[in-house]
Amino acid sequence: MNWLYRLFRFSLLVSCLVPALAAAQPPSQVPSIEHHQLTLELRPDSHQLIATDCLTMRGGLAGQELAFSLGPALELERIEDVTHCQDPCESAPEIMFRRENVAVGTALPRVILSQPDGGVDDNRVRLKFSYRGVIDDPPRDPRHLRFVTPSETSGHIGPEGVYLSSESQWYPDLDDSLATYDVRITVPEGWSAVTQGTAQSDPAHWIVSTKSEALTVVANRFVVKTRPWNAQSGQTVLLATYLFPDEAALADEYLDASARYLDAYIPLLGPYPFTQFAVVENFFPSGLGMPSFTLLGSGVIKRHYTQPYALGHEIVHSWIGNGVFNRVSRGNWVEGLTTYLSNYYYHELTGDAVQAREQRRLMLLGYAVYVRPGEGYPVKEFSQKQDEKDNAIGYQQCAMVFHALRQEVGEEAFWRGIRQIPERYLGAVADWDDLERIFQEAAGRTLRWFFAQWIERAGAPDIVLSGVRVQSPRTMAGEQGKTEAVVHLAQRGMPYRVSIELEFVLSEGRTHRTRVHLADSQQEVVVAVPEQPLAVRLDPGVHLFRRIARSDMAPMLNLYVTDAHRTVAVSREGSGTPGPFSDIVQRIVAQEAAKPSMSRTAVVAAAEEVSSAARAGSWLVLGGPRDNPAAAAAVRQCRDHLRLTDNGFSVDGKPFEGAGMALLASCRREDHPGSVVTLLYGVTPQALGRVARLLFFYGWQSYVVFQDGAVVARGDWEDRMSAEVLSETR
Repeated sequence: MNWLYRLFRFSLLVSCLVPALAAAQPPSQVPSIEHHQLTLELRPDSHQLIATDCLTMRGGLAGQELAFSLGPALELERIEDVTHCQDPCESAPEIMFRRENVAVGTALPRVILSQPDGGVDDNRVRLKFSYRGVIDDPPRDPRHLRFVTPSETSGHIGPEGVYLSSESQWYPDLDDSLATYDVRITVPEGWSAVTQGTAQSDPAHWIVSTKSEALTVVANRFVVKTRPWNAQSGQTVLLATYLFPDEAALADEYLDASARYLDAYIPLLGPYPFTQFAVVENFFPSGLGMPSFTLLGSGVIKRHYTQPYALGHEIVHSWIGNGVFNRVSRGNWVEGLTTYLSNYYYHELTGDAVQAREQRRLMLLGYAVYVRPGEGYPVKEFSQKQDEKDNAIGYQQCAMVFHALRQEVGEEAFWRGIRQIPERYLGAVADWDDLERIFQEAAGRTLRWFFAQWIERAGAPDIVLSGVRVQSPRTMAGEQGKTEAVVHLAQRGMPYRVSIELEFVLSEGRTHRTRVHLADSQQEVVVAVPEQPLAVRLDPGVHLFRRIARSDMAPMLNLYVTDAHRTVAVSREGSGTPGPFSDIVQRIVAQEAAKPSMSRTAVVAAAEEVSSAARAGSWLVLGGPRDNPAAAAAVRQCRDHLRLTDNGFSVDGKPFEGAGMALLASCRREDHPGSVVTLLYGVTPQALGRVARLLFFYGWQSYVVFQDGAVVARGDWEDRMSAEVLSETR
């Protein structure tokens, strides 16, 4: 389920008084909704929703007050008790209700009523809500200080499209209910509606037979394409696309990719939990996963959003997050496991070891860049992604925790435990304690220390390789052809119990790898090696989640973004003249306006102020030496990596020339090793148009070369993540 939904549910949990009262009751007496029978009419031209919801609830006590969520813009016309009424129900007693907020200053309106008597045997009650109203919150750019994020809306019905999710509160609900749904949707001629579950022979009728946390409905003028598909496991799934006419030709590409990912993950996670999977195009930027479909903005649809971190990620959510649920009040493990299985493991599964290592490296970089020492929090406390620090902890650190768990328990036990998650909890809630029990059973031993260290403790291991010396074997006879390397390792702060790989560099380019176990602040490990090593490297495969110092990372734009001191250097003319550079400056200034004045980016436009680049921190230099003297200082910082020419530039000696060429390059500041100078340069202004709009997508490489807006080369300089220490002989 998407992050906005989970944030909304969390806000209800922490702010509502009624759930606190319910928590004191025995579980059988806590009221919850089991089924919704919804009939709704969508009128885009007038932004209107007209609906009835005949819901079946169970639990609670007769006369107990119930608090339903329902959007404040929706007029509730009546509530009827249809418990003993046979369909069609022509007459049923009405129930008195009142509307109020449960907390002063919140936007969490509630419909309060007394629960009527239920059936004698099962205490079930059926209530019919009739309501209507306007839902008109047009999607808008985010208010958060992030460069890339979905548009924000609490729900919208309009001529450009319909989006109704839990944030809209468009149907009555009780906290923590897991329900099934029967939905009939009326839309204008030429429109199609999509929701969760299975479309019936009447495409306006949908049945959701698997319990779900919430229901999302979208509608638009779609071109619909379906493909009945049989997985390699034998399971039959209906694949579908709902695309706008301009993108309808991409349907087969998305259907093929959907089949590919389902075939990859069904053997790992068990049968696909639904009968259908659909790729649905959205009228505003989004990348959201719902049970049985994903909702992708037109921009990403056009960019062929079929990569593992994209479509693959949303498909894994079918099991993890939309099949098995979590309560954010008890920690969100869902995003970390989904990230591990899709963004990372798919590359390993398909044999792409290079890309698999790169994903592990990026996870460590994400944490190091956005979570400064002492500013982290335990993985167990992650609930929702509000900023990049949350992303680094809840997605990237958590993903690497699952990687560590896999190394700890072994392949067989790990994958057995992964499969048991949906086997045991499909349609139900699981939390970290449940996962701990599953993997302990799979491993056949306690893992309390592991979860206490990696889930309940803030921070990450900070390991220093401080020295290596060679000594004669300590055995009496020695080992023929062998020698011993004594490696000194230190852990800053409270030590972790970890296993880490060492790689010894031997003669003629050969290497020798071994794994050692650490548990102390200072530790010497003795390793038998085939010959005297020239050097030793720490964790060359990047398998251990640990803190990387900023000075050890390859220079990149994201080091500029996260530096405590940042300066944008632009020529005086470029700062005010409409164009790509002025757009970047305006965007940065607007997005950082809410930051404390001490941490805002400084914009320097006068050439004499920037030519020496003397100010501390990181610099973003816009333009070349002809119009911005700071560019010459930036090129000097790059030393032999970068040269600018009359008609282009060269990167590590490779030339790139032509009017369509552009470059984003970051180099380490020699006087401030944790800071960078980043240069954005285009041979012509036209070469920078698309690059400038998407600038902050390209934050993880030392250089990115563009031709007519498309990436043609990228790479890193001076990556010191796998620290290397030369050996000495004793």
